[in-house]
Amino acid sequence: MKIYLASDHAGLELKDKVKKYLTDLGHTIEDLGPERFDPEDDYPDLIRPAAEAVARDSESRGIIFGGSGQGEAMVANRIAGVRAIVFYGGNWVAFTENVIRLSRDHNDSNVLSIGARFVDFEHARPAIDLWLKTPFSKEERHVRRVRKIDNDIK
Repeated sequence: MKIYLASDHAGLELKDKVKKYLTDLGHTIEDLGPERFDPEDDYPDLIRPAAEAVARDSESRGIIFGGSGQGEAMVANRIAGVRAIVFYGGNWVAFTENVIRLSRDHNDSNVLSIGARFVDFEHARPAIDLWLKTPFSKEERHVRRVRKIDNDIK
């Protein structure tokens, strides 16, 4: 699977660990930056290109990283065709078994935003694995709802 990665300075270290992990699993990774730590970078400038790439390539996914993951998801969700969710830890069982799985099964989420100030690699890895392996159910009601999201709820 092709996966686009991007982060701001707060997510750079986790992005680089996830990049190696996903590459070792055989995924095709396109790292859209940053390449080095810059505490003055602005996450919208770094996240938007990854979200746009996912929107253009419906077979791909994106994983974006920031301090909380919230601002990054907001940027990504401004791009038509992107359905980003946020992962920042918490009650692991409830989150992975419900929110992450349902975000794929019901909402066909295509971008995962990770709050790197709250999630380390050991907790991010199983969440990413579950998110990548969970298919969209393609049930008519979910397809209809995703179309409404992508068409600005008409």
